[in-house]
Amino acid sequence: MRVFLTGATGFIGSAIVPELISAGHHVLGLTRSDAGAQSLIAAGAEAHRGSLEDPESLHSGAAQSDGVIHCAFDHSAFGNDFSKFLEVCEKDKRAIEALGDALGGSDRPLVITSGTGMGNAVPGQLATEDHFDPNHPNPRKLSEVAGAAVAERGVNVSVVRLPQVHDTIKQGLITYAVQTAREKGASAYIGDGLNRWPAAHVLDVARLYRLAIEKHDARHETGSRYHAVAEEGISMGEIAEVIGRGLKVPVVSLSQQEAPAHFGWLAMFASFDMPASSALTRQRLAWRPTGPGLIADLEQMRWAEA
Repeated sequence: MRVFLTGATGFIGSAIVPELISAGHHVLGLTRSDAGAQSLIAAGAEAHRGSLEDPESLHSGAAQSDGVIHCAFDHSAFGNDFSKFLEVCEKDKRAIEALGDALGGSDRPLVITSGTGMGNAVPGQLATEDHFDPNHPNPRKLSEVAGAAVAERGVNVSVVRLPQVHDTIKQGLITYAVQTAREKGASAYIGDGLNRWPAAHVLDVARLYRLAIEKHDARHETGSRYHAVAEEGISMGEIAEVIGRGLKVPVVSLSQQEAPAHFGWLAMFASFDMPASSALTRQRLAWRPTGPGLIADLEQMRWAEA
């Protein structure tokens, strides 16, 4: 397949590129910069200049491809300020609509990205692939709402939902917890620290994206949701303990009232109990994660540089 990949030079996208190429696919990677284009060419991919803000570049990239993996998400727009989260999610919705317009009626697959939290029917219970509430309070739902809308227009859509994706350099939201612990001189969790976050190694996640687009190209199924979950839930207390050891700072328990002063914007996530299952994903795609676990990657971090 000739696969158009958004986010091709990002943390996850840069792992998807070699995963696709090694399986015999040709990658057309979206990039906004000369440096990004050079890195894609060096990796064996073709560069397509454009951005999430340029719907025409998205449309043209999708139009000249056999399928699309959309894993770009504009984290840089909000940095450490989640007040712009809704704006970023709305941008993602528009990007999916532009990609869908190019693929409508063709049966060419479109794999979009969401978060495992969209599969939580009851707080504290495992998120599952087949659950989705379009009235979910998290603005991230807009990606799946947009996917459902373009699917109704004949687009072959599936969704990969992400947990905390990690290696020894980045670990999703936990990267911000490390930064906070360094700045505050303490590694913290809230309450008893038993709330859990799901996780998966970035190479396992890249393989799941490949399996998802290959299945949908071959079988023309639409509407499937896949969870890139290797570990259903690691407790925040355990995560805080590893961070504390790595940075050589004390580990402390905070009350809900104390959390905002320590975590800032991250406080809204730090108490969430959001475990997730990938049982259906493993069954449907024969996906078997093999990478290191989250705690193992944290233990191997270069803490002086983290």
